[in-house]
Amino acid sequence: MTKISPVNPLMLCAIGGLLAGPGTAFADFLADSQGNLNVRNFYFNNDYRNQPGPQGQSKIREWGNGFMLDLKSGYTEGTLGFGLDALGTLGVRLDGGAGNHRGSSMFPDDSDGNAVHEFSRLGVTAKVKLSKTELKVGTLLPKLPILVANDGRLLPQLFEGAMLTSKPLDSLTLVGGRINEATGRASTNRSGLAVAGGRRESNNFSFAGADYQLSKPLLLQYYHAKLENYYDQDFLGLVHTFPIAEGQTFKTDLRYFRTRAEGKNDTAQGRAAGYTLSGFGETPGRIDNDTWAAIFTYNVGGHSLTGGYQRVSSGSNFTQLNQASTGEGAAGSSTYLPTDRFVSSFLRAGEDTVFGMYSYNFVASGFPGLTASMGYYRGTHIIQSGAQDAQEWERDIIVDYVIQSGSFKGLGLGLKNAMLRSGVPSDGAQDQTRLVMSYTLPLF
Repeated sequence: MTKISPVNPLMLCAIGGLLAGPGTAFADFLADSQGNLNVRNFYFNNDYRNQPGPQGQSKIREWGNGFMLDLKSGYTEGTLGFGLDALGTLGVRLDGGAGNHRGSSMFPDDSDGNAVHEFSRLGVTAKVKLSKTELKVGTLLPKLPILVANDGRLLPQLFEGAMLTSKPLDSLTLVGGRINEATGRASTNRSGLAVAGGRRESNNFSFAGADYQLSKPLLLQYYHAKLENYYDQDFLGLVHTFPIAEGQTFKTDLRYFRTRAEGKNDTAQGRAAGYTLSGFGETPGRIDNDTWAAIFTYNVGGHSLTGGYQRVSSGSNFTQLNQASTGEGAAGSSTYLPTDRFVSSFLRAGEDTVFGMYSYNFVASGFPGLTASMGYYRGTHIIQSGAQDAQEWERDIIVDYVIQSGSFKGLGLGLKNAMLRSGVPSDGAQDQTRLVMSYTLPLF
Protein backbone atom coordinates (compact mmCIF):
# COMPACT_ATOMS: atom_id res chain seq x y z
CA MET A 1 0.00 0.00 0.00
CA THR A 2 1.44 3.38 -0.99
CA LYS A 3 1.47 5.99 1.77
CA ILE A 4 2.33 9.67 2.03
CA SER A 5 5.53 10.16 3.99
CA PRO A 6 5.28 12.49 7.02
CA VAL A 7 8.71 13.90 6.13
CA ASN A 8 7.54 15.16 2.73
CA PRO A 9 7.04 18.75 4.05
CA LEU A 10 10.71 18.82 5.00
CA MET A 11 11.63 17.73 1.50
CA LEU A 12 9.44 20.43 -0.02
CA CYS A 13 11.13 23.09 2.14
CA ALA A 14 14.56 21.97 0.94
CA ILE A 15 13.45 21.96 -2.70
CA GLY A 16 11.85 25.38 -2.20
CA GLY A 17 15.09 26.75 -0.82
CA LEU A 18 16.91 25.39 -3.84
CA LEU A 19 14.52 26.91 -6.35
CA ALA A 20 14.42 30.25 -4.55
CA GLY A 21 18.20 30.77 -4.72
CA PRO A 22 19.75 33.27 -7.13
CA GLY A 23 20.95 32.09 -10.51
CA THR A 24 24.65 32.38 -9.63
CA ALA A 25 24.15 29.99 -6.71
CA PHE A 26 23.61 27.15 -9.17
CA ALA A 27 27.23 27.10 -10.39
CA ASP A 28 28.40 24.38 -8.00
CA PHE A 29 24.98 22.71 -8.10
CA LEU A 30 25.52 21.97 -11.81
CA ALA A 31 29.32 21.73 -11.99
CA ASP A 32 29.51 19.11 -9.23
CA SER A 33 26.59 17.04 -10.50
CA GLN A 34 27.10 13.37 -11.34
CA GLY A 35 25.01 10.95 -13.31
CA ASN A 36 25.45 7.19 -13.73
CA LEU A 37 23.45 4.42 -15.32
CA ASN A 38 24.01 1.16 -13.46
CA VAL A 39 23.02 -1.96 -15.39
CA ARG A 40 22.73 -5.34 -13.69
CA ASN A 41 21.95 -8.64 -15.43
CA PHE A 42 20.93 -11.13 -12.74
CA TYR A 43 20.18 -14.87 -12.89
CA PHE A 44 18.83 -16.41 -9.67
CA ASN A 45 18.30 -20.14 -9.06
CA ASN A 46 17.20 -21.50 -5.69
CA ASP A 47 16.55 -25.24 -5.45
CA TYR A 48 14.50 -26.15 -2.35
CA ARG A 49 15.34 -29.83 -2.84
CA ASN A 50 11.80 -31.10 -3.36
CA GLN A 51 10.21 -28.85 -0.74
CA PRO A 52 7.21 -27.52 -2.73
CA GLY A 53 5.96 -24.00 -2.08
CA PRO A 54 2.33 -22.79 -1.94
CA GLN A 55 1.94 -23.21 -5.70
CA GLY A 56 3.82 -26.50 -5.86
CA GLN A 57 7.18 -25.22 -7.11
CA SER A 58 10.33 -26.57 -5.49
CA LYS A 59 12.62 -24.21 -7.43
CA ILE A 60 13.02 -20.54 -8.29
CA ARG A 61 14.56 -19.87 -11.70
CA GLU A 62 14.42 -16.21 -12.70
CA TRP A 63 16.50 -13.98 -14.94
CA GLY A 64 16.25 -10.24 -15.43
CA ASN A 65 17.86 -6.91 -16.23
CA GLY A 66 17.98 -4.14 -13.67
CA PHE A 67 18.54 -0.50 -14.63
CA MET A 68 19.36 2.14 -12.01
CA LEU A 69 19.63 5.78 -13.09
CA ASP A 70 21.49 7.55 -10.28
CA LEU A 71 21.55 11.38 -10.50
CA LYS A 72 23.32 13.44 -7.84
CA SER A 73 23.56 17.22 -7.89
CA GLY A 74 26.22 19.37 -6.29
CA TYR A 75 25.32 22.06 -3.75
CA THR A 76 24.35 25.66 -4.36
CA GLU A 77 26.79 28.33 -3.19
CA GLY A 78 26.37 30.06 0.16
CA THR A 79 26.45 29.22 3.85
CA LEU A 80 23.59 26.79 3.32
CA GLY A 81 24.03 24.61 0.24
CA PHE A 82 20.99 22.95 -1.31
CA GLY A 83 20.97 19.93 -3.61
CA LEU A 84 18.72 17.29 -5.10
CA ASP A 85 19.30 13.61 -5.95
CA ALA A 86 17.11 11.21 -7.91
CA LEU A 87 17.16 7.44 -8.30
CA GLY A 88 15.07 5.75 -10.97
CA THR A 89 15.00 1.96 -11.13
CA LEU A 90 13.54 -0.48 -13.65
CA GLY A 91 13.45 -4.27 -13.46
CA VAL A 92 12.69 -6.28 -16.62
CA ARG A 93 12.04 -10.02 -16.55
CA LEU A 94 13.86 -11.98 -19.23
CA ASP A 95 12.88 -15.46 -18.07
CA GLY A 96 11.14 -17.10 -15.15
CA GLY A 97 7.45 -17.31 -15.92
CA ALA A 98 4.92 -19.88 -14.77
CA GLY A 99 6.41 -22.69 -12.72
CA ASN A 100 9.66 -20.84 -11.98
CA HIS A 101 8.39 -18.10 -9.65
CA ARG A 102 7.99 -18.80 -5.93
CA GLY A 103 7.19 -15.77 -3.85
CA SER A 104 8.42 -12.30 -4.73
CA SER A 105 12.17 -12.65 -4.35
CA MET A 106 13.26 -11.19 -7.71
CA PHE A 107 10.00 -9.82 -9.15
CA PRO A 108 6.64 -8.81 -7.67
CA ASP A 109 3.72 -11.20 -7.95
CA ASP A 110 1.29 -10.60 -10.79
CA SER A 111 -2.44 -11.04 -10.30
CA ASP A 112 -2.20 -14.72 -11.31
CA GLY A 113 0.62 -15.44 -8.85
CA ASN A 114 3.36 -15.47 -11.49
CA ALA A 115 6.08 -12.85 -11.86
CA VAL A 116 5.35 -9.48 -13.47
CA HIS A 117 7.16 -8.63 -16.71
CA GLU A 118 8.57 -5.36 -15.38
CA PHE A 119 8.42 -3.00 -12.41
CA SER A 120 9.83 0.47 -11.75
CA ARG A 121 10.31 3.01 -8.97
CA LEU A 122 11.42 6.62 -8.55
CA GLY A 123 13.08 8.04 -5.45
CA VAL A 124 13.91 11.71 -4.82
CA THR A 125 16.19 13.03 -2.07
CA ALA A 126 16.54 16.67 -1.07
CA LYS A 127 19.76 17.58 0.71
CA VAL A 128 21.07 20.55 2.69
CA LYS A 129 24.67 21.11 3.74
CA LEU A 130 26.11 23.44 6.38
CA SER A 131 29.88 23.17 6.81
CA LYS A 132 30.50 19.51 7.70
CA THR A 133 26.86 18.70 8.47
CA GLU A 134 24.52 17.25 5.85
CA LEU A 135 20.79 16.55 6.01
CA LYS A 136 19.13 14.23 3.48
CA VAL A 137 15.34 13.91 3.25
CA GLY A 138 13.57 11.45 0.97
CA THR A 139 14.85 8.18 -0.49
CA LEU A 140 17.76 6.67 1.44
CA LEU A 141 19.99 3.59 1.16
CA PRO A 142 21.52 3.43 4.65
CA LYS A 143 24.47 1.19 5.51
CA LEU A 144 24.66 1.42 9.29
CA PRO A 145 25.11 -1.21 12.01
CA ILE A 146 21.46 -0.82 13.01
CA LEU A 147 20.04 -0.62 9.45
CA VAL A 148 21.45 -2.01 6.18
CA ALA A 149 19.61 -1.59 2.86
CA ASN A 150 19.44 -4.96 1.12
CA ASP A 151 21.00 -5.15 -2.35
CA GLY A 152 21.00 -8.89 -2.90
CA ARG A 153 18.67 -9.13 -5.90
CA LEU A 154 17.87 -7.26 -9.11
CA LEU A 155 17.04 -3.89 -7.50
CA PRO A 156 17.92 -2.54 -4.04
CA GLN A 157 15.65 -2.09 -1.06
CA LEU A 158 14.81 1.60 -0.53
CA PHE A 159 13.90 3.56 2.60
CA GLU A 160 12.04 6.84 3.05
CA GLY A 161 12.90 9.26 5.81
CA ALA A 162 15.53 11.74 6.96
CA MET A 163 19.18 11.28 7.95
CA LEU A 164 21.62 13.81 9.41
CA THR A 165 25.37 13.23 9.18
CA SER A 166 27.93 15.47 10.87
CA LYS A 167 31.72 15.47 11.31
CA PRO A 168 32.48 17.89 14.17
CA LEU A 169 35.98 16.38 14.25
CA ASP A 170 37.98 14.59 11.57
CA SER A 171 37.99 11.53 13.82
CA LEU A 172 34.29 11.66 14.79
CA THR A 173 31.19 11.04 12.65
CA LEU A 174 27.72 11.52 14.15
CA VAL A 175 24.59 10.10 12.52
CA GLY A 176 20.91 10.43 13.39
CA GLY A 177 17.56 10.17 11.68
CA ARG A 178 14.17 8.67 11.25
CA ILE A 179 12.80 6.14 8.75
CA ASN A 180 9.06 5.83 8.23
CA GLU A 181 8.59 3.65 5.12
CA ALA A 182 10.38 1.15 2.91
CA THR A 183 10.10 -0.26 -0.61
CA GLY A 184 11.02 -3.93 -0.91
CA ARG A 185 13.64 -5.05 -3.39
CA ALA A 186 10.90 -6.71 -5.48
CA SER A 187 8.12 -4.17 -5.04
CA THR A 188 6.85 -0.89 -6.44
CA ASN A 189 4.87 -0.02 -3.32
CA ARG A 190 5.99 1.69 -0.15
CA SER A 191 4.98 -0.02 3.06
CA GLY A 192 5.38 0.41 6.78
CA LEU A 193 8.01 -1.26 8.95
CA ALA A 194 8.00 -4.33 11.16
CA VAL A 195 10.17 -7.29 12.18
CA ALA A 196 10.22 -10.84 10.80
CA GLY A 197 6.76 -12.25 11.42
CA GLY A 198 5.24 -8.87 12.30
CA ARG A 199 1.74 -8.34 10.93
CA ARG A 200 1.29 -4.74 12.05
CA GLU A 201 3.15 -1.77 10.60
CA SER A 202 5.18 0.80 12.45
CA ASN A 203 6.02 4.12 10.82
CA ASN A 204 8.69 5.28 13.22
CA PHE A 205 12.24 3.91 13.18
CA SER A 206 14.52 6.43 14.88
CA PHE A 207 18.26 6.10 15.35
CA ALA A 208 21.45 7.89 16.40
CA GLY A 209 25.05 6.82 16.51
CA ALA A 210 28.73 7.70 16.46
CA ASP A 211 31.88 6.39 14.77
CA TYR A 212 35.02 7.47 16.58
CA GLN A 213 38.42 6.84 14.99
CA LEU A 214 40.35 6.79 18.25
CA SER A 215 43.59 6.17 16.34
CA LYS A 216 44.46 5.16 12.80
CA PRO A 217 44.12 1.42 13.55
CA LEU A 218 41.21 1.63 16.06
CA LEU A 219 37.54 2.45 15.36
CA LEU A 220 34.91 2.58 18.12
CA GLN A 221 31.16 2.59 17.38
CA TYR A 222 27.94 3.10 19.33
CA TYR A 223 24.40 3.21 17.87
CA HIS A 224 20.91 3.22 19.34
CA ALA A 225 17.76 2.44 17.36
CA LYS A 226 14.07 2.20 18.18
CA LEU A 227 11.33 0.66 16.05
CA GLU A 228 8.17 1.95 17.69
CA ASN A 229 6.00 -0.80 19.19
CA TYR A 230 8.61 -3.45 18.41
CA TYR A 231 12.09 -2.95 19.92
CA ASP A 232 14.89 -0.82 21.35
CA GLN A 233 18.39 -1.79 20.20
CA ASP A 234 21.90 -0.78 21.28
CA PHE A 235 25.03 -1.61 19.30
CA LEU A 236 28.66 -1.50 20.39
CA GLY A 237 31.45 -2.11 17.87
CA LEU A 238 35.22 -2.21 17.86
CA VAL A 239 37.43 -2.61 14.78
CA HIS A 240 41.20 -2.80 15.17
CA THR A 241 43.79 -3.42 12.45
CA PHE A 242 47.25 -4.45 13.64
CA PRO A 243 50.13 -4.17 11.13
CA ILE A 244 52.28 -7.25 11.70
CA ALA A 245 54.84 -6.51 9.00
CA GLU A 246 54.94 -5.05 5.52
CA GLY A 247 52.09 -6.62 3.58
CA GLN A 248 50.65 -8.39 6.67
CA THR A 249 47.80 -7.30 8.95
CA PHE A 250 45.60 -8.85 11.63
CA LYS A 251 42.11 -7.37 11.95
CA THR A 252 39.79 -7.76 14.95
CA ASP A 253 36.09 -6.92 14.55
CA LEU A 254 33.89 -7.17 17.67
CA ARG A 255 30.11 -6.55 17.57
CA TYR A 256 27.48 -6.61 20.32
CA PHE A 257 23.72 -6.02 20.05
CA ARG A 258 21.27 -5.65 22.92
CA THR A 259 17.64 -5.75 21.76
CA ARG A 260 14.58 -5.46 24.00
CA ALA A 261 10.80 -5.31 23.49
CA GLU A 262 9.24 -1.86 23.16
CA GLY A 263 5.65 -0.67 23.25
CA LYS A 264 3.04 -3.15 22.05
CA ASN A 265 5.53 -5.98 21.53
CA ASP A 266 6.10 -5.85 25.29
CA THR A 267 2.45 -6.70 26.03
CA ALA A 268 0.51 -9.91 25.45
CA GLN A 269 -2.35 -7.93 23.89
CA GLY A 270 0.00 -6.16 21.48
CA ARG A 271 1.67 -9.39 20.38
CA ALA A 272 -1.72 -11.03 19.85
CA ALA A 273 -2.73 -8.07 17.69
CA GLY A 274 0.26 -8.65 15.35
CA TYR A 275 3.20 -6.78 16.91
CA THR A 276 5.13 -10.02 17.17
CA LEU A 277 8.43 -11.65 16.22
CA SER A 278 8.58 -15.01 14.48
CA GLY A 279 10.63 -17.95 15.74
CA PHE A 280 11.09 -19.46 19.17
CA GLY A 281 11.06 -17.23 22.22
CA GLU A 282 11.01 -17.78 25.96
CA THR A 283 7.89 -15.61 25.77
CA PRO A 284 6.43 -16.36 22.31
CA GLY A 285 6.67 -13.37 19.98
CA ARG A 286 8.40 -11.11 22.52
CA ILE A 287 11.75 -9.57 21.56
CA ASP A 288 14.48 -10.18 24.14
CA ASN A 289 17.93 -10.83 22.74
CA ASP A 290 21.67 -10.34 23.19
CA THR A 291 23.92 -11.18 20.24
CA TRP A 292 27.67 -10.80 20.03
CA ALA A 293 30.20 -11.73 17.36
CA ALA A 294 33.97 -11.80 17.06
CA ILE A 295 35.64 -11.81 13.63
CA PHE A 296 39.39 -12.20 13.12
CA THR A 297 41.08 -11.73 9.72
CA TYR A 298 44.71 -12.33 8.77
CA ASN A 299 45.90 -10.78 5.50
CA VAL A 300 49.20 -11.51 3.79
CA GLY A 301 49.83 -10.68 0.15
CA GLY A 302 46.73 -11.66 -1.79
CA HIS A 303 45.62 -14.16 0.86
CA SER A 304 42.94 -13.48 3.48
CA LEU A 305 41.94 -15.96 6.19
CA THR A 306 38.91 -15.17 8.39
CA GLY A 307 37.58 -17.03 11.41
CA GLY A 308 34.97 -16.15 13.98
CA TYR A 309 32.23 -16.99 16.44
CA GLN A 310 28.72 -15.66 16.99
CA ARG A 311 26.38 -16.21 19.93
CA VAL A 312 22.61 -15.52 19.92
CA SER A 313 20.93 -15.61 23.34
CA SER A 314 17.91 -17.83 24.02
CA GLY A 315 15.28 -15.15 24.78
CA SER A 316 14.28 -14.68 21.13
CA ASN A 317 15.67 -14.57 17.62
CA PHE A 318 17.98 -11.68 16.80
CA THR A 319 16.07 -9.02 14.88
CA GLN A 320 16.48 -5.81 12.96
CA LEU A 321 14.01 -3.87 10.85
CA ASN A 322 12.17 -6.11 8.38
CA GLN A 323 9.14 -5.39 6.24
CA ALA A 324 7.80 -8.85 7.04
CA SER A 325 4.20 -9.24 5.84
CA THR A 326 3.57 -5.55 5.21
CA GLY A 327 3.36 -5.58 1.41
CA GLU A 328 3.81 -7.44 -1.89
CA GLY A 329 7.46 -7.94 -2.74
CA ALA A 330 8.54 -6.57 0.62
CA ALA A 331 10.43 -9.69 1.69
CA GLY A 332 14.19 -9.54 1.96
CA SER A 333 16.28 -7.62 4.45
CA SER A 334 19.86 -7.45 5.68
CA THR A 335 21.40 -7.42 9.15
CA TYR A 336 24.80 -6.24 10.34
CA LEU A 337 25.91 -9.72 11.35
CA PRO A 338 28.95 -11.56 9.95
CA THR A 339 26.66 -14.55 9.42
CA ASP A 340 24.19 -12.72 7.17
CA ARG A 341 24.83 -15.01 4.22
CA PHE A 342 23.15 -15.92 0.94
CA VAL A 343 20.62 -18.45 2.25
CA SER A 344 20.71 -18.34 6.07
CA SER A 345 21.50 -15.62 8.61
CA PHE A 346 22.21 -17.85 11.64
CA LEU A 347 20.20 -15.60 13.97
CA ARG A 348 17.84 -17.99 15.73
CA ALA A 349 17.40 -18.13 19.49
CA GLY A 350 20.23 -19.98 21.23
CA GLU A 351 22.28 -20.41 18.05
CA ASP A 352 26.06 -20.70 18.31
CA THR A 353 27.87 -20.23 15.00
CA VAL A 354 31.49 -20.86 14.13
CA PHE A 355 32.69 -19.80 10.70
CA GLY A 356 35.72 -19.52 8.47
CA MET A 357 36.50 -18.03 5.06
CA TYR A 358 39.48 -18.04 2.75
CA SER A 359 39.82 -15.35 0.05
CA TYR A 360 42.41 -14.65 -2.60
CA ASN A 361 43.01 -11.54 -4.71
CA PHE A 362 44.72 -12.62 -7.92
CA VAL A 363 46.39 -9.24 -8.36
CA ALA A 364 49.14 -10.80 -6.25
CA SER A 365 49.65 -13.30 -9.08
CA GLY A 366 49.61 -10.68 -11.80
CA PHE A 367 45.93 -11.09 -12.68
CA PRO A 368 44.18 -7.93 -11.42
CA GLY A 369 40.41 -7.82 -11.23
CA LEU A 370 39.87 -11.44 -10.20
CA THR A 371 38.95 -12.40 -6.63
CA ALA A 372 37.65 -15.66 -5.15
CA SER A 373 36.56 -16.88 -1.72
CA MET A 374 35.07 -19.89 0.03
CA GLY A 375 33.29 -19.80 3.38
CA TYR A 376 31.77 -22.31 5.76
CA TYR A 377 29.30 -21.51 8.57
CA ARG A 378 27.97 -23.98 11.14
CA GLY A 379 25.20 -23.15 13.62
CA THR A 380 24.30 -25.37 16.59
CA HIS A 381 22.00 -25.34 19.66
CA ILE A 382 19.10 -23.75 17.74
CA ILE A 383 16.14 -23.78 20.12
CA GLN A 384 12.85 -25.02 18.70
CA SER A 385 9.49 -25.21 20.41
CA GLY A 386 8.64 -28.79 21.31
CA ALA A 387 11.71 -30.27 19.62
CA GLN A 388 15.38 -30.96 20.25
CA ASP A 389 18.01 -28.36 19.45
CA ALA A 390 18.62 -28.12 15.70
CA GLN A 391 21.74 -27.51 13.62
CA GLU A 392 22.45 -25.96 10.24
CA TRP A 393 25.42 -25.29 7.99
CA GLU A 394 26.08 -23.25 4.85
CA ARG A 395 28.91 -23.38 2.33
CA ASP A 396 29.49 -20.34 0.08
CA ILE A 397 31.67 -19.89 -3.00
CA ILE A 398 32.20 -16.45 -4.58
CA VAL A 399 34.12 -15.61 -7.76
CA ASP A 400 34.22 -12.03 -9.11
CA TYR A 401 36.04 -10.55 -12.07
CA VAL A 402 36.14 -6.95 -13.33
CA ILE A 403 37.59 -6.44 -16.82
CA GLN A 404 40.53 -4.07 -16.49
CA SER A 405 41.06 -2.76 -20.04
CA GLY A 406 39.72 -2.67 -23.57
CA SER A 407 36.24 -1.99 -24.87
CA PHE A 408 34.59 -3.77 -21.91
CA LYS A 409 36.68 -2.14 -19.19
CA GLY A 410 34.69 -1.95 -15.93
CA LEU A 411 32.33 -4.82 -16.81
CA GLY A 412 31.87 -7.00 -13.73
CA LEU A 413 31.11 -10.72 -13.77
CA GLY A 414 30.16 -12.60 -10.62
CA LEU A 415 29.29 -16.13 -9.53
CA LYS A 416 27.86 -16.91 -6.10
CA ASN A 417 26.98 -20.46 -5.09
CA ALA A 418 25.62 -21.54 -1.71
CA MET A 419 24.52 -24.81 -0.14
CA LEU A 420 22.41 -24.89 3.06
CA ARG A 421 21.49 -27.93 5.11
CA SER A 422 19.29 -27.13 8.09
CA GLY A 423 17.45 -29.08 10.75
CA VAL A 424 14.91 -26.26 10.96
CA PRO A 425 11.92 -27.47 8.88
CA SER A 426 11.19 -24.06 7.33
CA ASP A 427 14.67 -23.97 5.75
CA GLY A 428 15.55 -27.62 5.15
CA ALA A 429 17.96 -28.21 2.27
CA GLN A 430 18.59 -25.48 -0.31
CA ASP A 431 21.08 -25.02 -3.15
CA GLN A 432 21.42 -21.51 -4.57
CA THR A 433 23.26 -20.00 -7.54
CA ARG A 434 23.51 -16.36 -8.58
CA LEU A 435 25.10 -15.13 -11.81
CA VAL A 436 25.54 -11.37 -12.03
CA MET A 437 26.89 -9.14 -14.81
CA SER A 438 27.13 -5.44 -13.94
CA TYR A 439 28.32 -2.25 -15.59
CA THR A 440 28.27 1.43 -14.65
CA LEU A 441 28.02 3.92 -17.49
CA PRO A 442 29.00 7.49 -16.48
CA LEU A 443 26.58 9.98 -18.06
CA PHE A 444 28.16 13.25 -16.89
